[in-house]
Amino acid sequence: MAEPIATTEALGREYEAGDAVVHALQGVDIRIGRGELTVVHGRSGSGKTTLLNMIGGLDRPTRGRVWVDGDEVSAMSEDDLVRLRREKIGFVFQAFGLVPILTACENVEVPLRLRNENPGVRTKRVGELLELVGLAGRARHRPYELSGGEQQRVAIVRALANRPQLLIADEPTGQLDSSNARTIMKVIRELVRSEGVSAIVATHDPLLLDVADRVVELRDGEAV
Repeated sequence: MAEPIATTEALGREYEAGDAVVHALQGVDIRIGRGELTVVHGRSGSGKTTLLNMIGGLDRPTRGRVWVDGDEVSAMSEDDLVRLRREKIGFVFQAFGLVPILTACENVEVPLRLRNENPGVRTKRVGELLELVGLAGRARHRPYELSGGEQQRVAIVRALANRPQLLIADEPTGQLDSSNARTIMKVIRELVRSEGVSAIVATHDPLLLDVADRVVELRDGEAV
């Protein structure tokens, strides 16, 4: 496979639930190829979200290690994790998370404003991204004026605004019908090619697996 952008080694995560211990991940070893679309597939409760949170530095493992772009995420300080997420990782979630009062182009522009990018650079980048996902004509529309599929496309390109090396998408099609879900997966597939980004997408839908370069199957916290 291609040189990995992300790697996990013997990754484990446990949670206390009352008197019980939930083994969310159990010794997971995976490699996410650079420039590839990897899909993590499994039923609800199989550990998909936990795995993505570990890779993205949103949660810490109970045991094992995680690397992203050669840096050990599992050993980073909180300040270093913030820097990693800001500079190298883009996140997309099931809930679109758009700011309701902002237009599509203003939502995509938010990460660029946080980095104090030049206004001309911001405008150019936002226009390029909306064009890539077929929403140039909807740039001035607010989220309530967009369909669910259009809102998710805006959320995806917002995550790519700062040119991250890794896109992490947790059930990005979970609120969409089957037709829009497939469209969104194809959008991510094309962005992996056009933007040169690596992507890891969690889904429970087996109909979306053929879009991936690789599929990681999780069952009861284990890669099978």
